[in-house]
Amino acid sequence: MQTSTTIRPGQRGAKKLMSQYGDRLVCVRYRQDAQRLRRFKTVELIVEEWPWTPSLPRKNKERLVFVKVAFPERELRRQIKDVGAVWNPDKQAWEIRYDHAIALGIETRIVEEASCYI
Repeated sequence: MQTSTTIRPGQRGAKKLMSQYGDRLVCVRYRQDAQRLRRFKTVELIVEEWPWTPSLPRKNKERLVFVKVAFPERELRRQIKDVGAVWNPDKQAWEIRYDHAIALGIETRIVEEASCYI
């Protein structure tokens, strides 16, 4: 079955179902079965609710982070250049992959996350 249309509560085509299901209605979907030549209207409902505390986000190993390295630390600068780090003059920090920073043992020098991935 393929979904052709998804309608949110309050949109045209879901108002009657919203009066029937109220706040429990999440969406209405129109699906079609090409083999049986049938169309279906389905609803997604909330059937249970409980408190939840989100876990901390996982660190993507390939994400880029900014790392501060002092100018006199020549050996460390050479090491981070060898793994592909790039100097960012605006941030005055080295842009390096997170997993490379961990491997070099410089995760404590991470100042912020870069906005892109490799």
